Amino acid sequence: MTKLLKHNILKHITLSTKELENFCILFNQKDVKKKQFLMREGEVCKFEGFVTKGLFRVFHIDSNGFEQVLYFAQENWWITDIDSFTNETPTQLYIQALEDSQVLLISKKDKELAYINIPKIEKLFRIMTQKTHIALQQRMIDNLSKTADQRYVDFIQKYPNLFQRLTNVQIAAYLGISHEFLSKIRRKIANK
Repeated sequence: MTKLLKHNILKHITLSTKELENFCILFNQKDVKKKQFLMREGEVCKFEGFVTKGLFRVFHIDSNGFEQVLYFAQENWWITDIDSFTNETPTQLYIQALEDSQVLLISKKDKELAYINIPKIEKLFRIMTQKTHIALQQRMIDNLSKTADQRYVDFIQKYPNLFQRLTNVQIAAYLGISHEFLSKIRRKIANK
């Protein structure tokens, strides 16, 4: 289970074998069945998670009852509500497994302990936070400047393996369009 986590960490920073082991033992494995929630709106997020198997969606339900997917997290991806986790406030998000999944979870207390005992871990999370900000910034720019057709094509090209694992409804919620409109886009692309 920790092999994937170790590989992910070492892509960003260099740690000794002992430092890597000491950090990885701070994580607890959790099995999450398909459709089960890891977190629901109103709860305080008590973890940062690393997906070792399966697929999750992180989403919000707006005042009209529509789901808005912030992101999907597959193997080798991190999941959390960083606002709720950091500030210990109730979340506005849901995290739900779309497949039978496994995730390694670290608590805020254990993460802070790692910062103290393995200072390079702070660099790891700084790098990952920067990458997340870059991705979110690009997504915002795309949402403001590209058509739904362009965003759909970009999604397929950027995440070809993920695309195969999702329903049209889930992809539409990520793109911010109705699944009916997504069906029209798919037909238009298929007829080109």
